[in-house]
Amino acid sequence: MYKYLFGPVPSRRLGMSLGVDLVPHKVCSLNCIYCECGRTTNLTTERKEYVPYDKVIEELKHFMSNNPAPDYITFSGSGEPTLNSRIGDVINYIKQNYPDISLALLTNGTLLNNKEIRKEILKTDLVLPSLDAASDNAYRKINRPFHSLDLSDYINGLVEFRKEYKGKIWLEVLIIPEYNDDKENLKLLKEAILKIKPESIQLNSLDRPGVIDGLRTMSRQELQEIVNYWELDNVEIIAAAPERKDIKSYRSDTESAILETIFRRPCTLDDLVKILGLHINEINKYLDVLESEKKVEPIRQERGVFYQIIKK
Repeated sequence: MYKYLFGPVPSRRLGMSLGVDLVPHKVCSLNCIYCECGRTTNLTTERKEYVPYDKVIEELKHFMSNNPAPDYITFSGSGEPTLNSRIGDVINYIKQNYPDISLALLTNGTLLNNKEIRKEILKTDLVLPSLDAASDNAYRKINRPFHSLDLSDYINGLVEFRKEYKGKIWLEVLIIPEYNDDKENLKLLKEAILKIKPESIQLNSLDRPGVIDGLRTMSRQELQEIVNYWELDNVEIIAAAPERKDIKSYRSDTESAILETIFRRPCTLDDLVKILGLHINEINKYLDVLESEKKVEPIRQERGVFYQIIKK
C-alpha cells in the first residue's frame, strides 16, 4: 500500500493514470464550494515540502519495478500540487527515468502568476488548470480563495504560462447554476479563454453533492447552450463517467469493495477512505460510475454526505 501514489485510476481522458499526491488532505489555495474532496482544512499559499521528495521517489521506483507502465503519471490528489516546493524535482526525476510516460498536472492554476512555479512545471506534457469565474464576485463565491489571491493575477498567470509552455493545456471550467451561468460571467469567461488560448476547454458541472447545500447540476442541454453561446470550436462537455468501465485500469474488485461496504451501512467519503485504505480521488472515480448506474445515491445528513445502496 502506497502513501503518496494512488491507482492507477480509471480516467476517461488519461487512460491508465497513476496518481501522485504531493500535499496532505486538504491543503489548498482555494476552498471551492463544489469540491468532491470536501472542505479545505488548510487554506494557504505557503509553499513547502509538504510530502517528502525522497519518499515519493521511493514509492515511484517500487511501483515502476513491479507494475505495467501507466499511460500517464498525474499530479493530482486532495489539494493543490504546486504548493509542494519540490514538485519541479519530482517532475525532473520522472522525465529523466521514465521518459516514455506522459506527465500530467491537475492544478487550480492560482499560483501560476509565480514565474518560478511556471518554470518548475514546464517539462510536463499536459496541464489541466481550472478557471470557473472571470468576475471577482463569482470567483469569491465559488472558489473562496486564500485572502491574498487576486483574480487578475490568477488569469494573467495562465496567460503567461501559455506563452512559455510547449505542452498541451486543457482548461477546466465548472458551471454552477446561479453562480457563474449568467451572460455577464459567461462573456468574461470567454474573454479570459481567448487570452489563455488552451488547446481544449473542458466544460463540466457538479457530479455529486458539493461542500454546501443547494447546489444544482447543469444538464447536458444547458451546457450545450453555453457551448453555443461561446461559439468556440475547442469546447468539450465532460459527462461520460460510464465510459470509465471500458478502461483497462477499471477494477471490478474495487467497485465490489465499495458496494459491499456501503451495503452494510451508509458511509461518507471519509468513511470509505478509512475502511478501504484507498485514496479519496480513486474512490471518487468509482462513485461517479456507481451513481451514473443508479447503484448508489448520496444523502446529506448532519455529519456530512452519506452514500447508500439504491434499493430496487
